[in-house]
Amino acid sequence: MWTRQHKKSKLRHAVLPLVCFGMLGYFSFHAVNGSLGLQSSERYQAEIDTLKLELASLEQVRQDYEKRTSLLRDGTLERDLVDERARLTLGMTKSNELVLLHGNN
Repeated sequence: MWTRQHKKSKLRHAVLPLVCFGMLGYFSFHAVNGSLGLQSSERYQAEIDTLKLELASLEQVRQDYEKRTSLLRDGTLERDLVDERARLTLGMTKSNELVLLHGNN
């Protein structure tokens, strides 16, 4: 019968701390640079600010459209607005009118 005697390595005491430091480094890196980390929260906040500005401008456009459509409802029909929309849609003018074109419809 043969028996082997293994000499215990001095590095065996360093394995657990090395593994713990490795895991600590891994999680620290992702806490700062990950998709939910500190740096990405700054990017998300900048995107939120941009989208809030866009939302405010779109709400203003919506209010303008609501105001114009309220003029077309029954009981509050504006003759000038109906005339304007009909002329714009049909592309017709009177002989004594001057037409000024601009980019907004």
